[in-house]
Amino acid sequence: MSKKLIKSGVIVSSMTLISRVLGLVRDVVVANLMGAGSSADVFFFANKIPNFLRRLFAEGAFAQAFVPVLTEYQERQSPEETRELLSKVAGTLGGLVTLVTLVGVIGSPILAALFGGGWFIDWLEDGPNAEKFTLAALMLKITFPYLWFITFTALAGSILNTRGRFAVSAFTPVFLNIAIISFALFLSPNMENPEIGLAWGVFAGGVIQFLFQIPFLIQERALVKPSWGWNHPGVVKIRTLMIPALFGVSVSQINLLFDTFIASFLMTGSISWLYYSDRLLEFPLGLFGIAIATVILPALSKKHVNAQGEGFSQTMDWGVKAILLLGTPAMLGLIILAQPMLMVLFMRGAFSLNDVEMASYSLIAYGCGLLSFMLIKVLAPGYYSRQDTKTPVRFGIIAMISNMVFNLIFAIPFGYVGLAIATSLSALLNASLLYRGLHKAGVYQLSRGTLIFALKVATATAVMVTGVLFILPEQAQWLSWELSQRMLSLIMLIVAGAGSYLIALLLLGIRPWKMKPVVKP
Repeated sequence: MSKKLIKSGVIVSSMTLISRVLGLVRDVVVANLMGAGSSADVFFFANKIPNFLRRLFAEGAFAQAFVPVLTEYQERQSPEETRELLSKVAGTLGGLVTLVTLVGVIGSPILAALFGGGWFIDWLEDGPNAEKFTLAALMLKITFPYLWFITFTALAGSILNTRGRFAVSAFTPVFLNIAIISFALFLSPNMENPEIGLAWGVFAGGVIQFLFQIPFLIQERALVKPSWGWNHPGVVKIRTLMIPALFGVSVSQINLLFDTFIASFLMTGSISWLYYSDRLLEFPLGLFGIAIATVILPALSKKHVNAQGEGFSQTMDWGVKAILLLGTPAMLGLIILAQPMLMVLFMRGAFSLNDVEMASYSLIAYGCGLLSFMLIKVLAPGYYSRQDTKTPVRFGIIAMISNMVFNLIFAIPFGYVGLAIATSLSALLNASLLYRGLHKAGVYQLSRGTLIFALKVATATAVMVTGVLFILPEQAQWLSWELSQRMLSLIMLIVAGAGSYLIALLLLGIRPWKMKPVVKP
């Protein structure tokens, strides 16, 4: 089981790496096309709302509730009963999402007013940002149907993950990035409003992702005819688990939407600076945090179903150690290399040095919370795999309210950077509450060995940071270089940091390749 878990983690991380790299290429193309101005603000706004709902209906709350129930059916019920469950889930979820999608498309002006309050007020008063509101309402009509396609894509991905086909769902986001890049290069430059071309790229990406999954479902004999089943026992169980999880698993997304609402009242560029810094944060978060969480949820669910308490705890411990090992250096690296990374990736075309500096401040603030974001991804499955969605909801409410309070405290003096600070602090609180809950329930607690492991990782990371800071060039030197020289210097810094970190780990007795969850038969 341990070898299989590690292999699955490597597969998901590899596929996710391809997707994240293409995601960065996509953001480079978008930054070159629109920079961090008014058009960029509107596109990121119109893309964020359906993506928020995607976390609710698709891979967020739904997956956390669906995977444990599907695992239970596959372990205890007949293949016919499992296929019936899939049919009822597809029909019921599809019916609800179709309704939500239609409402979203028709009511796009209301959504634009609700989440872009600053722009809506300007529109009412014929202010300078009035056009942003009109354009946002139009673009939401194009981007909102993405929710429908990505919901079925996530349903298919959850099914394939429970069958051990992790690579398919991990690779699928590549097609969204390819679609947006293609539309940005070939359609947007020929349009009066290039951001509308990007919106059509989002729509096309959703269609392609949906179609890509179908052949693999056929291979697994899991392609079923959807049918309504609101009162089907399996669906009842899933929706009972999902309703509280709708809030609990999406706290960070709700916080980001609240940040967007506040940012609509701030200076032009605030939404874009937050977006670009969040994208760099998402790279290690997706590569490590989400990948590890993806592979341990089915494993934890199976151990819970089969009453393997010790194996459950050991799998959790493996996940936490993996996050500490990968997340700690990623967090510090993101902070100290914030400006160089933004320069290399985005500083061209419409994206200026001022945009680099402004985005670097929010990236540093977000970066401080990276380890907390990752730990949430691993600790939350400790509840969902046991079909406990109520406890994370309680913690999520506390974290969200705290985030709103932190926003009020930090947004006034620090503007958009204060929003990033508040998000990181609320993530730290959420992760702390999740661990405390698992500890009190006797499900999982940090062992002495894990604490020593964390101390060694922190020491190795300190060595890495010292080395990178020692050879880090000044900003003036970065500006004097051509792009190729900046890129080479950044790669050398990353390689030097990774090398010094690995050597320090080896000297401290940690062999990363030997880490595995030891499960007794």
